[in-house]
Amino acid sequence: MTNQAATNPASVSAPETMSRISEAVPPHAWFGVSAVFHYLAPAFAVLLFPVVGVLGVAWFRIASAALVFAPITKPWQTFKKSSNKERLLLLALGACLAIMNSSFYLALDRLPIALVAAIEFVGTIGIALWGLRTGRNYLAFVVAIVGVALLIDVPSILAADGDAFTSDLLGLFWAVLNGSLFVLYIVLGHKISEGGASGGVERLGAAMTAAFIFVTPIGFMQALEAFGAPLLVLAGIAVGICSSVIPYVCDQLAMSRLPRASFAFLLALLPATATIIGVIVLRQIPSAIDVLGVVLVMIGVAVHKPAPMPVPAAPQEETA
Repeated sequence: MTNQAATNPASVSAPETMSRISEAVPPHAWFGVSAVFHYLAPAFAVLLFPVVGVLGVAWFRIASAALVFAPITKPWQTFKKSSNKERLLLLALGACLAIMNSSFYLALDRLPIALVAAIEFVGTIGIALWGLRTGRNYLAFVVAIVGVALLIDVPSILAADGDAFTSDLLGLFWAVLNGSLFVLYIVLGHKISEGGASGGVERLGAAMTAAFIFVTPIGFMQALEAFGAPLLVLAGIAVGICSSVIPYVCDQLAMSRLPRASFAFLLALLPATATIIGVIVLRQIPSAIDVLGVVLVMIGVAVHKPAPMPVPAAPQEETA
């Protein structure tokens, strides 16, 4: 195996390059890039919903990301050299990405982006509370719940009737599903990043290929209608690269060098990012109550403390 790598430098150049890039830039900078693109591209995706379809945009997002990752990460090789347990992890992450992205867009089709983002992070805090029951995490969870309650605007939902009421409830369902899967994405993302930045990106490419397989039955038929308009196809590909390639790669580059607690703390920036992008791109102007709700969610995310990652037990030395 060593001789083969030595005689074929190109086979190891990509991982080495990825590792050098990761170390050349502070991990907080990688997170900052991810924070911007995490909601910027989906905001532009919302503008494509009327012409491509919600699930069609979800298909374009994952398909274009898988297409970009394939020649760089060679997912077939990753699956081939992985153990059965690692393959299950990659398939689980792929299924998570496919359903999470689809539910995310279905939620955005009905709810403001700031609310969808806020609901994502209640699950993150809830998982932290489940793994580490401290007063700090109880406080964080309560504060975040209050923030989301303000954003949901329950009186307005109850006052709605007919299609509007159904749309609000369905949007909340998709947002909660997306938030639950976002938690799973963070957990699985940390697991695949344990081998370092280059290994994490390679495994992410394999998971994205799996996600493409899972999302094709869901969104391909809607996406197919856009193939007659080259500009729509290019727009769908651009959304995919900006939504799933740039932020997910940056997440891996950040996760590989940041402690889990530090990464969790930085997530507090994302509700604010979503709100600002919603204002600029989608003209979703928040009320004073909405701003208060976003701030409370940010405080909850910043205050919470994730449970420590399990440390593998060291092998015991044999006694003579």
